[in-house]
Amino acid sequence: MLDDTLLDDPAALQRADHDRALLALAGSGARVRTALRLAEAAGLDRLRPDGRPRAVLVAGHGSALTAGEMLAALAGTASLVVPLPPTDAAPVPRPDRATAPAAFTAGLAWQLPGWAGPLDLLVISSAGGGERGLVALAEQAYARGCAIVVTAPGGSPLAEAAQQVRALPLPFVPSAVEPAEPGAPGGAGHGAEPDLPAEDPAALWAHLAPLLALTQKLGVTQLAYDALPLTADLLDATAVRCRPDAAAYTNPAKGLAARLAGTVPLLWAEGPVAGAAAVRFAAQLADRAGRPALAGPLPQVLTAHRGMFTGQLGAGADPDDFFRDRVEEPDPLHLQVLLLRQVAGPPTGSGEPGGPGEEDGGPAEVPADDAGPRSFGATRAHRLAAAHDVRLTEYASHRADPLHALADLVALTDFAAVYLGLAAAQS
Repeated sequence: MLDDTLLDDPAALQRADHDRALLALAGSGARVRTALRLAEAAGLDRLRPDGRPRAVLVAGHGSALTAGEMLAALAGTASLVVPLPPTDAAPVPRPDRATAPAAFTAGLAWQLPGWAGPLDLLVISSAGGGERGLVALAEQAYARGCAIVVTAPGGSPLAEAAQQVRALPLPFVPSAVEPAEPGAPGGAGHGAEPDLPAEDPAALWAHLAPLLALTQKLGVTQLAYDALPLTADLLDATAVRCRPDAAAYTNPAKGLAARLAGTVPLLWAEGPVAGAAAVRFAAQLADRAGRPALAGPLPQVLTAHRGMFTGQLGAGADPDDFFRDRVEEPDPLHLQVLLLRQVAGPPTGSGEPGGPGEEDGGPAEVPADDAGPRSFGATRAHRLAAAHDVRLTEYASHRADPLHALADLVALTDFAAVYLGLAAAQS
């Protein structure tokens, strides 16, 4: 069981945060500003597109691929956005199977869809820039006549390949946080899988910021002209609210982490923006907290997850002997539904934007008896959880701009995943 008093011990959290994940997340806003400035210096502000591409293909892995999925959510049905996940490269001969390559990415490959051609744009994004599969993909796209944009560290093999295929090179902004020492907890080479290191939790914004600046210029997304700079401000504000020395009752990320402790989270989302945030949260819970979680959109999850409510995890009562001694037994796991939503307008009862419940601008926990309007899917979700004694917690962003709502939800849940992992490691 998680001792939630650990969340109110900033010194203990700092000792447990070996790879400085909290500090990296606190710098997300700065990375967005730096990425925008460097993208303009690289020539993005001088770009004069003739029109929108037929499709935008986003290739990468990890948070680079997540950035492509978030772009698809923000673009909606107005533009075709296709994330390109990696596949296996050449088969590994039997004698070599026990010997892992120096980096997991050495065994990855990417393939363009058969229909991709001169009308399409390929965006390749990489935090390291050393993936041979992405270099090969750039050469493949050049042969097909695709327009190409590459986000990668300067001087990397991928950045050099961008020059060869006449791509627009955009720099990747690394974290300003010094990495942990090699071999130390959280550092390179530590743990059972040194070729599968934990990803920088704030790398998402270094991939997403230049991608959104580019697609905004091309008309793929309909963002306001100042949407990206304001996103950096929102990330800064969340970092202040979720700082380690803020008490759990005032820190929404710590409160969310405490709610999820000892549960199997079901991350339900209403709408594409909240859906992208839920998928991201599930990945961060697995990576940062070592916790499984299932994510999905309403109303599909009502049938997809229905069986879990009638199983052992969803039972509100213990079917065994009520009077047995449970002191030496571990606490049983139960379901916890977390419903993420984007609800344009101020919270119910707050009057105007900036009123009670929205003075900090962050996602607010919605009371169970909230009188505001709910969709059919959200209403049925509450009924399903109540019928099986499963706790449902609802968080809503009241930002009208979809990018700002996405930043609200992602920043909060990123901090919550890190806090849950740090507190669980100390318990």
